[in-house]
Amino acid sequence: MSQKLLLSAKEINIILHRLACQLVENHKDFQNSALIGIQPRGSFLAQRLYHILDKDYGLNALKVGKLDITFYRDDFRRGDKMLKANETEIDFIVENKNVVLIDDVLFTGRSIRSALTALQSFGRPSKIELLTLIDRRFSRHLPIQPDYNGRKVDAINDEHVKVCWKENDGEDAIYLMNN
Repeated sequence: MSQKLLLSAKEINIILHRLACQLVENHKDFQNSALIGIQPRGSFLAQRLYHILDKDYGLNALKVGKLDITFYRDDFRRGDKMLKANETEIDFIVENKNVVLIDDVLFTGRSIRSALTALQSFGRPSKIELLTLIDRRFSRHLPIQPDYNGRKVDAINDEHVKVCWKENDGEDAIYLMNN
């Protein structure tokens, strides 16, 4: 298996700050908005954005949560491998809020569809937006597009994108992996 570095830690940091600026531009003080990271990998991205918005923009009352989609996936019972659920942490009301769903990689769109279904269990937001760090734009199975996007990547055939977070993987980097 070979890998090619797509984004370094410095480049990821620049993209995160750009995404934070775009969020502030559209959500102002976040009084009626919330960030929800899709477990497991989107929650790392949501936390990073939360820290930037808190530290650089003083948005310390920002609501941030984590959403597990394991049992909402359309492939939940299709494999031999037993799926392990992650934790959902949403300690605020999503009813009539502007929710920004956050995931690291947008690939087929199926995880986002699952997240939209799972989010309904917590109420009816007035608006839902999608923020992704990486958009694999030529691989969609569903008509889903991000509102905020860090980088578009054209991965073909057996290639896939691996996002590494310092908190989980020991480094901040994004690789294009080839089987």
